[in-house]
Amino acid sequence: GESMVHARGSRIEKLRSRMGVLFQSGALINWLSVYDNVALPLREHRLAKEEEIDAIVKEKLKYMGLMPAMNLLPSSISGGMKKRAGIARALTTNPEILLYDEPTSGLDPVLSQVFNELVRKLQRELSVTQVVVTHDMASAYYIADRITFLYQGKVEMVGTPDEIRNSDNPVVQQFIQGKTRGPLILDAGDPTVKKSET
Repeated sequence: GESMVHARGSRIEKLRSRMGVLFQSGALINWLSVYDNVALPLREHRLAKEEEIDAIVKEKLKYMGLMPAMNLLPSSISGGMKKRAGIARALTTNPEILLYDEPTSGLDPVLSQVFNELVRKLQRELSVTQVVVTHDMASAYYIADRITFLYQGKVEMVGTPDEIRNSDNPVVQQFIQGKTRGPLILDAGDPTVKKSET
């Protein structure tokens, strides 16, 4: 492989064209309709003619169950619909990799599970690699083939959901059990946090 950490110019643009991103909030532009939000990457990068854009956008909206909302503004749709619109937008360029930033953040447990099932559907039907950044362990266990557990900017553990769940790593166990005592360094300025006794 090749490290792209310091890539610039056309090399980084080529890499970005192979990826789709779903931001935590959905990152829809408030004054654009759902349709125009989904069309944005295709128009911005001049990847297709307008009639082709129309067909691609409608295909992705239909796939996400958003055809009835295509003419609505983001302020008129639910949080779950905003996230689906964000995925539809990310899919317009047929990416090889989808990146998600805290996709279940702000969703209730039912909508979180709907989202998790959508991620699994994308795995099955589109064979797209998906990288999900999350603190929601229930979601991670449900959707992941492999989990990489990061702590203080370093990889603490990599494993299957079962390997993570059954790990004897004290940092991993403290996190997944939600314990305030243990090796995790918690916010020292928070008086409600019990400090580790090591």
